[in-house]
Amino acid sequence: MTTDQRAAWQRAIAAGFIVDAAVAGLLSLLVYRVQRIDQRVVEVRDTLRGAEANTSEAALIPRVADGVDAVLAEGLEHHLFLGRVLGTVQR
Repeated sequence: MTTDQRAAWQRAIAAGFIVDAAVAGLLSLLVYRVQRIDQRVVEVRDTLRGAEANTSEAALIPRVADGVDAVLAEGLEHHLFLGRVLGTVQR
């Protein structure tokens, strides 16, 4: 084998090692990112389960909603009344 051929093989082998190291590094980074995504998915799932448990045990939500509906209905009655009164006064 000539020295040029030997040098070409050495460069090819060195390039192969560099490519292998780069691929190993990128795969390691990918595995790390996937593990972080899995951990965060579990955190989000647990948070949503906690929120579901909090709202399912909140007995005051329907009572508050009924109260808000009553206030809105009374406000509408006042609005209609004032509209009728002001309409007759302006005429």
